[in-house]
Amino acid sequence: MKKPFVSAEQLAEITKQYPTPFYLYDEKGIRENARQLHQAFQWNQGFKEYFAVKATPTPAILEILREEGCGLDCSSLTELMLADALGFSGEEIMFSANMTPLEDFLLAYNLGAVINLDDITDIEYFQHVPSIPKKVCLRYNPGGNFQISNEIMDTPGEAKYGLTRPQLTKAFKQLLSLGVQEFGLHAFLASNTTTNDYYPILARMLFEVAVQLKQETGAHISFINLSGGIGIPYHPNQKPADIMAIGQGVRKAFEEILVPAGMEDAAIVTELGRYMLGPYGCLVATAIRKKEIYKNYIGLDACAANLLRPAMYGAYHHITVVGKENAPHTRKYDITGGLCENNDKFAIDRMLPEIEIGDLIVIHDTGAHGFSMGYNYNGKLRSAEILLRKDGTTELIRRAETPADYFATLDLPIKV
Repeated sequence: MKKPFVSAEQLAEITKQYPTPFYLYDEKGIRENARQLHQAFQWNQGFKEYFAVKATPTPAILEILREEGCGLDCSSLTELMLADALGFSGEEIMFSANMTPLEDFLLAYNLGAVINLDDITDIEYFQHVPSIPKKVCLRYNPGGNFQISNEIMDTPGEAKYGLTRPQLTKAFKQLLSLGVQEFGLHAFLASNTTTNDYYPILARMLFEVAVQLKQETGAHISFINLSGGIGIPYHPNQKPADIMAIGQGVRKAFEEILVPAGMEDAAIVTELGRYMLGPYGCLVATAIRKKEIYKNYIGLDACAANLLRPAMYGAYHHITVVGKENAPHTRKYDITGGLCENNDKFAIDRMLPEIEIGDLIVIHDTGAHGFSMGYNYNGKLRSAEILLRKDGTTELIRRAETPADYFATLDLPIKV
């Protein structure tokens, strides 16, 4: 069974100071995980992790990751503004284009970010920046299905991202004629994979394409961006990815493909979000209602507006009833929120210990794509974020929204 990174006794004290629902993050776990990632790729001199801001756009978390040697992967104007406000600049920032407005490109350029182009027409935007960047990355979409051991992991051909293989060659030549001196190559082919084979197979594909592009165009490819995709074990019986084995798998492909081609100076770059933060955050809520009709329901003071993944994807998140960690799971519940939507459920037909009104509920593995996907449907307000420091103390790193925040963009005489 999964165990929370925080004890029942700690949570009892934390909830005396901060009302539920709230997100809680584990500083110790975040730092240890970041160090393990860097250890797994220490064989590559230029290795850099660009944390995907969209996963957890929380300044205190981003500061921790910066202290651990990470950069940021941004994909919008406001994510770039956040990176800038925190002091990230230059090649500490990777900007991933995606149907991107001109103003986003301009800010990325002004910050000196490495720009990752998503489409060959993105090159036209370089006509509007003061000068052509010396380093540019391009995103590759191989099309078709992506398979590991005959199992289809995803279907890149259905994805809106990236350039085709012929477009890559054309884009490289265009960018070389414009004065680009260094290139990166990027691809994202599967999401939330816990197999150790994903990164090595992806790397081998990208390395082979990089060698071909060098031969076809003479371009200097200075880094290969393996993007994200390494997942976490949401289910308690699921085996986690072994990052050390993954790092060695990528190294083997590197030495077999890039080194013989004279491309041993290429840096390996990653853009991990879920792997970096997922297990080190949880949503803490309180059971506030019971309902017994055709099924047994437990209503929380949190809802899908706080954690969207179960409603949006049918995603599994493990649940712990605080103080009943060792109690038998004798009751079957749907764990729900208060939205006017029937899919507002954190769990369906989940066997759990008997839950009483007032019990604290921990929803696991919400450190990435949790708070960041929150919204205000039904007038629901986003929860606070709290950091559990290494020494056991806590820090409020984002206050909960208030009705005043909800009405702040309206010119109405509302009393709040």
